[in-house]
Order: sequence, then C-alpha cells, then structure tokens
Amino acid sequence: MTTPQYDLSHTLPPHTLTRLAREWLAEDTPNFDPAGLCVGSHEVEARLLCKTPCSMLAGRPFFTAVFTELSCTVEWAHKEGAQLGPDAVAQTAVVRGPARCILLGERPALNCLARASGIATRCSQLQSIAREAGWHGHVAGTRKTTPGFRLVEKYAMLVGGLSMQRQDLSGMVMLKDNHIWASGNITQAVRDARSVCGFSSKIEVECGSREEGSEAATAGADIVMLDNFKPQELHAAAQLLKEEFPFVLIEASGGVTSDSLHQYFSPHVDIISLGCITQGCPVVDFSLKVQKPVAFPIIFQLK
Repeated sequence: MTTPQYDLSHTLPPHTLTRLAREWLAEDTPNFDPAGLCVGSHEVEARLLCKTPCSMLAGRPFFTAVFTELSCTVEWAHKEGAQLGPDAVAQTAVVRGPARCILLGERPALNCLARASGIATRCSQLQSIAREAGWHGHVAGTRKTTPGFRLVEKYAMLVGGLSMQRQDLSGMVMLKDNHIWASGNITQAVRDARSVCGFSSKIEVECGSREEGSEAATAGADIVMLDNFKPQELHAAAQLLKEEFPFVLIEASGGVTSDSLHQYFSPHVDIISLGCITQGCPVVDFSLKVQKPVAFPIIFQLK
C-alpha cells in the first residue's frame, strides 16, 4: 500500500464538503442535544484511534469538514492513503475543541472515515493483485454505492488507487439491457444516445454475447461491456472484438470478486469493474477517545 502521489482533497469543492458536513450533522442532531448539557463547552482533546491493523487511511477531508463546522480543529498524524499499523491500535489524529461539539461530530465523522478507509483498503488490495499479475488495465468501481454517500465512496476508490468508472448517469452514457429492450435494438439505442450526448461523452453498451459486442462497436460505441461472461468465454470474445475493433475498449463485469479477479486478466481486456468494492466491503474500526484531565496532587506545606 502506498500513499497517493497527489493531494486528492483538491478534487473536493470546499462548498460541497461544507454542505455534506451540515447535512450529516443535521441528520444526527435534528433538534435538542440533551447529553450536551452533561459535558458543556470547556476545551478538551480527543484522540482518534485506528483499531484495524494494516488499513489504508482515507476520508480525512470529510472527517475534518465535520469538525470544522463545529469550531473544532483536527491535527493528523498520518497522510491520506497512509497504511496504519501494524500495531493493534494506531493513533491517527487529535481533535481539539469544546467538549459538546466534539461529541456532536464524533459519529458522523467516524462513519465517513470508517467507510472510506474500508473501501480504500480493499481497492489497494485489488490494485496489488493486478500489478503482481502484470496486468496494466483498469480495475474500476461501479455506481453500486450507498445513497447520499457516493462522493465519499468514489473518493475512497481514488485514494485506494482504482478507477471510479462513471460517477453518475451524467458522467458517461451506459446502455444496459433494459435500455436496449426498451429502444428495440443496440444500433438504435446507440444512435439515439449519440444524438444528444454529442462528441464529448463516451457511450458504453452492456453486451451478453460477442455478436452484441460487434453490433455495439459497429454502431459507434466507445466501450463494450462483456457482462456475466465466464473467464474463458470472456478471453475468447475479447480477443475477437479487439481484432475487429482495435480502438474499442473492452470491459469485463458481472460476478467478479476479489478471489476471482485474476481469472479475468487478459491483454484484450482494458477494464474490470467490481460491485464488491462498495457492496459488502468491511469498514475500518476507528474510535474517538476524549482524554481525561490530568489530576495533579495537592501538596500541603506544613507550617
């Protein structure tokens, strides 16, 4: 696992981070905070601890945005994309601010960090599998993300070193089986889509056979997705399509897992997408512990 070369936080608009932080805080505390009365607003320090060894840290901008909204500060001990561990517990950051404000932000901030770090860790592991096998295509995520949390999860894919594929329906045209059935045929669907998306957007077509892939490429598709192919069938179909359409990208998708990923590597396959990057992905265990004030003994001077 390696730290990303670039500061990926620069891809996140500040106003978007602020909006998300406010939404998460409002969801968790829509009105009164009775427990806030117990702790008050005196300044405290809380330590962020990672309790999942050999995890990749991801989600720092979202964690920080939550506490910034609450007038707290965050001092990080590790860079984004750093590997945490191998110790059982690794101190990751220190949060300072009013006690009740730290506790207001605790759960929303930890949710972001745990989810993002879990996805980044899985992405890094998948990337390692591809590189160790000598395959130089793109391992990619999908739109199978948590509603309202897509930006966090897509960002985590970048930190983990994988491709995001398209971010949303506007990012690229993907014609799936339901689009084809509703429009009549692949050729008509591609032509209709191209008439509105113009030259600046790519068109991908989900295909269930080599023949459908050939029709899609002939109609002008930029990417042919071979969906739910068994590995050997995929290799044969991809090779034939590349020979006929050398500039068309070939994507393999459907049923690919971390354990079976290596079976889909091929010089004729450019992209392999996996829904398991986000679906069923383990989270990283973080906790935030407010530090108890140090009690100094009172020394009485006898007179």
